[in-house]
Amino acid sequence: MTNHSIVLTGITTTGTPHLGNYAGAIRPAIKASKNKNVRPFYFLADYHALIKCHEPARVKQSSLEIAATWLALGLDTSNAIFYRQSDIPEIMELTWMLTCVTAKGLMNRAHAYKAAVAENEEVEGSDTDKGVTMGLFSYPILMAADILLFNANKVPVGKDQIQHIEMARDIASRFNHIYGEHFQLPEAVLDENASTILGLDGRKMSKSYNNTIPLFEPEKKLRKLINKIKTNSLEPGEPKETENCTLFGLYQAFANNHEIEAIRTRYAEGISWGEMKQVLFEKINEEVAPARERYEALLEAPEHIEQELQEGAEKARTISLPFIQTLRAAVGISKITPQQIA
Repeated sequence: MTNHSIVLTGITTTGTPHLGNYAGAIRPAIKASKNKNVRPFYFLADYHALIKCHEPARVKQSSLEIAATWLALGLDTSNAIFYRQSDIPEIMELTWMLTCVTAKGLMNRAHAYKAAVAENEEVEGSDTDKGVTMGLFSYPILMAADILLFNANKVPVGKDQIQHIEMARDIASRFNHIYGEHFQLPEAVLDENASTILGLDGRKMSKSYNNTIPLFEPEKKLRKLINKIKTNSLEPGEPKETENCTLFGLYQAFANNHEIEAIRTRYAEGISWGEMKQVLFEKINEEVAPARERYEALLEAPEHIEQELQEGAEKARTISLPFIQTLRAAVGISKITPQQIA
């Protein structure tokens, strides 16, 4: 291991990457993958996908599409380690070790679990744990194992994920207290400047709202979806606000400062919504078109994607396998030696 910062990011395999994913997480991560002063780990979180998605075909297809997306956009796999979570068995072994030192009370405080309980409490006479699986209840431990197995010290997350990094720190501290100093305490990296990308209906772009624009839609479909974005009823020539405007927010995510200011001026002058949608389509399509071609070619050659993932898993396991052996010895799980027999 080097002294470089170790940065780790997981991508849950439950859907097709959309423009919000790209602008908020994928594009900055692709850029970071080329930073030789950082040791980046990017993985397909397919075990995490099973918590909420019980559709095997969807998980499988999402894994393919997400891997193809990252590779098409230029992920530097010579510097970054890109792998599938399920190809690293040490993650699941560490999950159990960590489960055995994690207080149930800590898991009781997890946002996702509390939200599920609160929803059940709204129904009179309902079991507060109705629909709560052990996967949902304890997945912060799996997330901690993802991070701690590679001693990642920087974990880029959204605000809703900060609690999980704090939990990973608590779990690591408890393990270190019992078994000795084995884990670094990870830090959450939050981009304060990141803006929320709005979807077709004006809410946050999210597959749970079914309001997304897939990143690599063909040109005609991309144009059609952009034309469906909700706007207000202001006529051409009437000044328009840029704040909380879905079209402007999307444009801002793809344009440079000079272009943004030019469009801001045109909003004040009363640009028509139809014209703005055309401007937005051209700007987005200009950026994604070259990668779209590579993406489509990769989907036609899944064996290349699989090769990249297997090479990444091999690199990851040169780190995870010796470390899990060290941790086994630390907790007392190791082969009997002649000295012990004597």
